[in-house]
Amino acid sequence: MRKRILILVPLLLTMLLFIGCGKKDKGGSERTTFTVGFDAEFPPYGYQDDNGEYVGFDLSLAEEVCKRRGWELVKQPIEWNSKDMELKTGAIDCIWNGFTLNGRESDYTWSTPYVDNSQVAVVKKDSDIKQLSDMSGKIVAVQSDSSALAAFTGDDATDENKALAESFKELQQVGDYNSAFLNLESGAVDVICMDIGVANYELEARGGEFVMLDEHISSEEYAIGFLKGNTELRDEVQQTLLEMLDDGTFAKIADEWGLSDSVCLSADDTVTDTAAEETEGFGQKLGRICGQLLKGVGSSLAIFLLTLLFALPLGLVIAFGRMSKFKPLSWLVKLYISIVRGTPLMLQLLVVFFGPYYLFHVNTSTAYRFYAVIIGFTLNYAAYFAEIYRSGIQAVPIGQHEACEILGYSRSQKFFKIVFPQMMKNIIPSITNEVITLVKDTSLAFAISYTEMFTLAKQVSAAEATILPLFIAGVFYYVFNFAVAFIMERIEKKLSYFR
Repeated sequence: MRKRILILVPLLLTMLLFIGCGKKDKGGSERTTFTVGFDAEFPPYGYQDDNGEYVGFDLSLAEEVCKRRGWELVKQPIEWNSKDMELKTGAIDCIWNGFTLNGRESDYTWSTPYVDNSQVAVVKKDSDIKQLSDMSGKIVAVQSDSSALAAFTGDDATDENKALAESFKELQQVGDYNSAFLNLESGAVDVICMDIGVANYELEARGGEFVMLDEHISSEEYAIGFLKGNTELRDEVQQTLLEMLDDGTFAKIADEWGLSDSVCLSADDTVTDTAAEETEGFGQKLGRICGQLLKGVGSSLAIFLLTLLFALPLGLVIAFGRMSKFKPLSWLVKLYISIVRGTPLMLQLLVVFFGPYYLFHVNTSTAYRFYAVIIGFTLNYAAYFAEIYRSGIQAVPIGQHEACEILGYSRSQKFFKIVFPQMMKNIIPSITNEVITLVKDTSLAFAISYTEMFTLAKQVSAAEATILPLFIAGVFYYVFNFAVAFIMERIEKKLSYFR
């Protein structure tokens, strides 16, 4: 035993040494890697090309910086709403992806600006929206925690933009620009607001189906965001970028990505680390965030309750079809169940929402978004409930069926008086598992930009630069599932009348 301990001690010391100083991610001569966090759906600054490689203007700059510094570049795609948590936990060294400096000056340690950027509006080519004022009464989509959102609702938003935002029929937040364009193409939204660099790329890539309004919503500057206080790493990167500016490499890379007219990197710019504003107390912050999340609780509950209301009886109908002696019907239902159980629920929601437009060229309204969520969830869970029902029905002993025939019961009497009670008694544990899963699956409604509680929690988390809203959402899910499990356990005990 002592020999084993003596062998383990050097290994533990080596591991501690590696963890403590192997990377030196706060800057310094021992750094070997440089991890850049970026949104992989944000061309031309960062995206995945046809070969599956992550490329873009910002990534090209990062590659050149690493080449000159002797670092290994690690390209780390991130969920944009989680960028602050990625940075604070050390999972990434910086956020370098068309990251807007304006309005976030006190949240990060920044490089000097290197791109001048504007927010613009994109509409369908045949749209009647010709200027910003025409957006009044329309449905407008922006990316979550984006500059476009800040231009309409942020503290630094102009009075004109705030008034314009109040005139919208609805201001929707989407997870990425691909979803935004799908919504615009299908008619679910009327306008998308985004960065001009991204808009130019998307308009060219999508072949003239969309146009950009001449008026700009706002303008801001892009910079590289580092963890607050990490000036050493910032200075190393900043110095290298200025070297690239002097020898023409920066301009060459900008020209390759069609951004020559947007670059603004200058050796004359200076960086001032702005002190963070005084924060509110934890209790006040907790109460305020809980109040914000309560707006999404109703949406999550509606998805949960309506899905159960429709899926439970529909599942029984599907189960009958699955057990039908009419083979074509049985095989058709079996195929439906196979497709539903073999594909992600998120994909099914996308098909239900965008299917009417792409299959039948029927424009979808904003109200249909909620209906699509309920339809998608109902069709998905009904398939699972159908198989649970089928197993419960087939578990009833054959002798029960024979006894019913001897007693002269009709088929409906046999099912509702004999088979159904025994089936429900047997399947309650399986139903409970599916119901608990449904509580958590309500968060997948974000796939079609329907804002339920967890989506709202991610948006608040991004805006507040804290993980607290996600923990509060987790507590809600736990309490909700605890209540569901308690109720289902009481039902199970009520049905256990022979024990």
